[in-house]
Amino acid sequence: MRIREINAMRGPNYWSIRRHKLIVMVLDLEEMEDLPSNKIDGFGDRLKMMFPSMYSHRCSVGEPGGFFQRVEEGTWMGHVIEHIALEIQTLAGMDTGFGRTRGYGEKGVYNVVFSYLEENVGRYAAKAAVDICKALISGDHYDLEADIQRMRELRESERLGPSTGSIVEEAESRGIPWIRLNKYSLCQLGYGANQKRIQATVTSETSSIGVELACDKEDTKFLLEQAEVLVPRGDIISREGSLEEACNYVGFPLVVKPIDGNHGRGITVNITNYADALVAFRAAKEVSHKIIIEKYITGEDYRLLVINNVLVAAAKRTPAHVIGDGKSTIKELVDLENSNPRRGYGHENVLTQITINNLTRTILEAIGYTEDSIPLKGEMVILKDTANLSTGGTAEDVTDIVHPSNVSMAERISKIIDLDICGIDIMTTDISQPLEETGGAVLEVNAGPGFRMHLAPTSGLPRNVAAPVVDKLFPKQGDTGRIPIIAVTGTNGKTTTTRLIAHMAKMKGYRVGYTTSDGVYIQNRLLMKGDCTGPASAEFVLKDPTVNFAVLECARGGLLRAGLGFKKCDVGIVTNVEADHLGLKGIHTVEQLAKVKGVIPETVLPDGYAILNADDDLVYEMRRAITCNLALFSMDEDNPRIKALQKLGGITAIYENGYVTLCRGTWKMRVMKAENIPLTYGGKAPFMIQNILPAIIAANVKGISIEDMKMALESFIPSASQTPGRLNLFKFENFDILLDYAHNPAGMRALQKFTNNLDATVKVGIIAGVGDRRDEDTRELGSIAAEMFDEIIIRQDKNLRGKSEDELIGMLNEGIKAKDPNKKTTIIPSEKEAITFAVKNAIPGSLIICCSDVIPDALELVMHFKEQERINGNFVDNNSF
Repeated sequence: MRIREINAMRGPNYWSIRRHKLIVMVLDLEEMEDLPSNKIDGFGDRLKMMFPSMYSHRCSVGEPGGFFQRVEEGTWMGHVIEHIALEIQTLAGMDTGFGRTRGYGEKGVYNVVFSYLEENVGRYAAKAAVDICKALISGDHYDLEADIQRMRELRESERLGPSTGSIVEEAESRGIPWIRLNKYSLCQLGYGANQKRIQATVTSETSSIGVELACDKEDTKFLLEQAEVLVPRGDIISREGSLEEACNYVGFPLVVKPIDGNHGRGITVNITNYADALVAFRAAKEVSHKIIIEKYITGEDYRLLVINNVLVAAAKRTPAHVIGDGKSTIKELVDLENSNPRRGYGHENVLTQITINNLTRTILEAIGYTEDSIPLKGEMVILKDTANLSTGGTAEDVTDIVHPSNVSMAERISKIIDLDICGIDIMTTDISQPLEETGGAVLEVNAGPGFRMHLAPTSGLPRNVAAPVVDKLFPKQGDTGRIPIIAVTGTNGKTTTTRLIAHMAKMKGYRVGYTTSDGVYIQNRLLMKGDCTGPASAEFVLKDPTVNFAVLECARGGLLRAGLGFKKCDVGIVTNVEADHLGLKGIHTVEQLAKVKGVIPETVLPDGYAILNADDDLVYEMRRAITCNLALFSMDEDNPRIKALQKLGGITAIYENGYVTLCRGTWKMRVMKAENIPLTYGGKAPFMIQNILPAIIAANVKGISIEDMKMALESFIPSASQTPGRLNLFKFENFDILLDYAHNPAGMRALQKFTNNLDATVKVGIIAGVGDRRDEDTRELGSIAAEMFDEIIIRQDKNLRGKSEDELIGMLNEGIKAKDPNKKTTIIPSEKEAITFAVKNAIPGSLIICCSDVIPDALELVMHFKEQERINGNFVDNNSF
């Protein structure tokens, strides 16, 4: 068995609109295609022995043990690997259960699809599942536990922490989209100009001064003292020589802690003599230059969480500990506690496993114990010097018993330090009594406090502390932080449609970001070059804080490689579906291609619009899967599908009586005469009219008036700047050059209809084959070219994409000769040389038509010729270019 490729879906995709996190592994079973599970001696028994928990996999049988039944009856290894990949993730603490295995379109090759929670874990699970399956087939030993532990480690290094994760989940529950901005905890909530940012529990609205103060324990303590908040007596020193004087001033027992520390690092508590203070000072010095020497306040450790100046939760924290039973060693008691199903590796469960490290041994040594000591029955043995949950501590929710005086104090502190989210650490014997009555004190104020102890306390009520954070960031009812998103897909016309909609929105006053097959534009400034129709480009636009309107071209490649770069859009447009790029990524039929394109209308928000081509059967069929409003467009006003929707009062756009017309129900609103729209070349380019129709619907449903549409259509000129490579006509003194992106049979047929309307003494076509298309498609391109042109120059594309230059030229030639054996044909592989040859040999009145899949180089060359003609009145040798 051999893995061909592994792709991770991160958004709506070909396999599932609802499940965004999917691994898609292309697996070649090779010789195992002829050996299903029931033909391998002992395979089922070995599988059950390694994975007894797989009994819960129902599979298609629909009952527990269903998958084992399938294995006994005989199933292919791709299916087995799918289930193994799911099970090992579950065993590593990531319970996920969606999977399917489908043929790739080649004998013995399968798409093995399964869900994941963390991408790197999913990729690891794919590879490990294949290795495990191979071991089960051969009967070899396999170290499964090593894989489980590695996946746990990958999960902890990759996933969002509990605090960040809870805020993201709360945002998602309200329909607020989010994007992770780095590999740590920096996340964006909302899109474009409406975004807010969080990093753990610090937000884009958190005061930087407040954070600075909270990180400076000296300043924090000073401000709190000035405000008559009870804090312990203390001193701050930086030299060992000052320690004794500080200890005498504060008095034992005391606490030593680094001024810049966090998560309990370098803190030592309940120090009762100078020798211990010296050890603690040196430990703290490893964390911070300045050290706090502070009075040790007796009592219990409490954390009060204040969000937006309101107390939202309180917890009593206890350091990691064990309770003696009079017969077990401390190490055995720790192992017993770690077997508690509520404890897990890192943040995987409510509690974290307790580790015995050097700090633990030092604490035990101070009370005369080692890890092999046997404490008395009922004796509590503290194992850590702080109550952090990340070191194995526990938390009890006490929100409902905090005394009003303490509540008021905490809320006042949040304003004194100027933090929208802060954690206040208090030591007191009874939180239900005012601090001044118990002799307690405020120990610390934390910026970016952890939420885990409140979200999932060891005991007491969990508190949804993420909700007030999202309330603070998005205070308006129903605010989702979204910006309008219009997504455009289809085989042909999607780039022009995208650009036209972006132009309309820009003229309306929006700050527009849009993606196309030639680059990403922010406010018409090209910021990324190349084919930018995938999810990364979409995210680029949605992350830009200047953008308040997005128009995103979405091509098949990105959808199959990683899914969409967004979960929902306001408008989804499908221009058409034609045979193109078939045979790639397991897509072999035009029906499968339609399913890929159909992802776009299926992701439209319920109150949005799917705009579909009523003249295209496959596109029209997509209406069955949508959960939003339907709008249709057609070049035929009498199309019965259009008529039916109009009777229902729906929105349509049609080409009628020479007009581009918008209809609401049966009422017509003529936008403009097609021949007066520059994009249509006087109405001679029907496919451009077709591109305009969905654009005017999109503009209409987003509140752009017909008057504004008309102004936009009048000012959208087909040119190298506004529509690069889309019907760019350059008029020279004695001939014309037309550049177009037509690169598949359907596009060539559309171009043919246009060029048939153009007068020329001779039409010279410059064509090329593309390697990632079927052989029959390349031959058809040649055949269409033989119909379109009087003379043909065959060049070669810059990117061969899997086939040789000779193969592609040969197939084009075959198509040409099959249609017209006598067609004048010249082979010039270099695009630059081919265009130059056509220009130098152009006869008066001729039209040179260059069909290019990579437009920028051809555009640059033609513009160079235009400049030469302007300066010299003729063309010099192309070596000057």
